[in-house]
Amino acid sequence: MLIVAYVVAAVLLLAIVLAPMSLRIAREYERGVVFRLGRLIQLKGPGLFFIFPFGIDRLIKVDLRVITLEVPPQEVITLDNVTVKVNAVIFFQVLDPRAAITRVANYQNSTSQIAQTTLRSILGQSSLDELLAQREKINQELQKIIDQQTEPWGIKVSTVEIKDVELPASMQRALARQAEAEREKRAKIIAAEGEFQAAQTLTNAAQVMSAQPAALALRYMQTLLDMGPEKNSLIVFPIPLELIRPLIAPASGGDSPRKPDGS
Repeated sequence: MLIVAYVVAAVLLLAIVLAPMSLRIAREYERGVVFRLGRLIQLKGPGLFFIFPFGIDRLIKVDLRVITLEVPPQEVITLDNVTVKVNAVIFFQVLDPRAAITRVANYQNSTSQIAQTTLRSILGQSSLDELLAQREKINQELQKIIDQQTEPWGIKVSTVEIKDVELPASMQRALARQAEAEREKRAKIIAAEGEFQAAQTLTNAAQVMSAQPAALALRYMQTLLDMGPEKNSLIVFPIPLELIRPLIAPASGGDSPRKPDGS
């Protein structure tokens, strides 16, 4: 009986010593990739699980949450030979932890490198106007290409967003001049359209007044009434010759030159 007690005590002591080395806990968003004697076995977790100590099992925990990866600023030459600095942000998630560990050495660094090279390649095929005005289209194209390249690693790239586009100072001034010229062009077009509408309205009014001669006299009177409240204004009012011709005719008839025969 004494020997049995010693054996039980030894087993208990060994279990107490090995428990901290064998027990592992994986959170809800984590999975444990275990290599047993170098061979990949089933995933562990979430929760409490056991592994063999002394190098028999090697555990690597993989985070399944969405990871935000910021791409460092990249100097890009656009299709129209403009040098810009562009940085972006990538949102990706590990869908297959075993593939992310066994098929690539460092999936986060590899995803970052692919994002940098793809960013330079795609933006090099786009003009500056497309980069500034069609950013959503470029984001979708970047996401599609990067996701295709990282899919064998068990990684899903959900979103790629271009954060900032830094332009040279000379290009900023050129864009400012272009925008100012565009605003001036729109202002001139609006003013010309207003002049055209005013001329068209005056033409219509002239056609109406030519059909009714009395309307012209009424318009003269209305103009006098509108300018009347100004006491210190000089009003030049044209008088139609038809109104004063009867007054001029008698005077001019009395002073008519005589005929050569003296009559």
